[in-house]
Amino acid sequence: MHYGRSRIAAQLAVPVALGLVIGGVLAFQAGSSNSGIYQVALGALVSPSPSVSVPGAGVPGSGVAAAADGSCAIIVPAEPLTARGLATPYQLTGTGGRTPAESGCQMSNAVKLGAFVQATILDPATGALSIYDPLVLTRGTRPAVRPSVPSIAADAVVTIDFGFNGKDLVQVGATPATLADSGCVSGQGGSPFGQVSFCNGINFFAAVHKAEREGLLKVPAPGTSDKIIASGGDLGAGRACPVARNFEVAGQDPGDDVTTGYLLNPLTGQTAQDTTANAGNIAGARLLLSRSGNTLLDLFLDPVLGCTPFRAPDLANNDQLATSQALDQILADAYPPKVAALVPENDPMLLTGSQVGGQVGGQVGGGQVGGGQFDVAKTDLYRAELGQGPVSGTSDPRLYCQDLVDIQTPFLAANRTLLAASQSPQTTVGSNLLTFMANELNMSFTGLGCRDFHLANPVRVARNGTGVAVGARFSTSVQTASR
Repeated sequence: MHYGRSRIAAQLAVPVALGLVIGGVLAFQAGSSNSGIYQVALGALVSPSPSVSVPGAGVPGSGVAAAADGSCAIIVPAEPLTARGLATPYQLTGTGGRTPAESGCQMSNAVKLGAFVQATILDPATGALSIYDPLVLTRGTRPAVRPSVPSIAADAVVTIDFGFNGKDLVQVGATPATLADSGCVSGQGGSPFGQVSFCNGINFFAAVHKAEREGLLKVPAPGTSDKIIASGGDLGAGRACPVARNFEVAGQDPGDDVTTGYLLNPLTGQTAQDTTANAGNIAGARLLLSRSGNTLLDLFLDPVLGCTPFRAPDLANNDQLATSQALDQILADAYPPKVAALVPENDPMLLTGSQVGGQVGGQVGGGQVGGGQFDVAKTDLYRAELGQGPVSGTSDPRLYCQDLVDIQTPFLAANRTLLAASQSPQTTVGSNLLTFMANELNMSFTGLGCRDFHLANPVRVARNGTGVAVGARFSTSVQTASR
């Protein structure tokens, strides 16, 4: 679930995993627009200059939609699933022949048009997991610090996840075969997912499940916390910490996307991986983060609730423990909540031909939202890339809305004091963590078309003169959805 639909960044001081505080750029988007990550092979171009245009963009018959404002292209290096490919920077640039400067597709503009890439790696012989965040840089620039090649098993199984802070991301292969050979998936039948995409996710999760069955991979339990208040108002002896599939923390597109962070040198516009060494060598570095529901859960909610996310050694950062999108899904799959928030068919980015400008709305009862039709095949493909089961027998858009209302609302209401005293991920959206999450619940309710299932929006948000959510009132009455 991308957070902060306003697309406005908050300038915050964000604690980095290395214990250092760097001026951060955070931007989250509530729900994802139905804009897409498109794909096109770039050919043998391996050392492009800023003046080289992305071929095919906007050309009739090329299979690539014409670029619009808010669209960027990302060049995926050759053999991205290998150690050398992981260490080769991805390049952000404009579409339709526009340079980064002309299009605004620059990592220095990451708040609006930043792209983020994350790899999670499984050693199938031992079951060991690790992560590595490939660097994204502005095309035509050099890394602030050159990435080192990670050491991974020869038969390692790698999944790569993408996140984007803009509208559309054109995924471009450095060679004609790059995307196909790496199992890159960005949508179904010409209908893109949105601001997220994947490479090799299905194979990765199949290997993870095999390692679990063989006893090689043992996923640690999410644990409990005495800080979490149950909806009835009692603390109890420790409540289970939420995972990415808990309705308490879900939005309209649960479980996306990456938790990647990059360091930006504001003087040169160069980027580097977020590591202890790099942070110490780049004076005045700023931390760039993807708009991500996983970032919200791992970086903001878990610490406040007294919980610890599932982490693995970061191969770029001297094996310091770090999180990833895939790790969050592995944890949620191993320890699913009683009522699991799997990606629903009425998630706007899984509809076929739906929204404009990131807004959704309209009839849902007939299998559509905002003019977009439910697409089971597209939803199943997206779920498979996250290691989730198919729609059949596990999905009902009506019940998803009902569970979102009946589970998340009392959770926020019961824990309002704790959340209200905690930092908002984006101060231009919510004044604190409570008002931020209340605003996202409000917008998810609208984005999923829940009102058309005869449900009432359970939260009323009070805003100040600049539109920031500064207060919230919750209705915790149990509701029942109907068609």
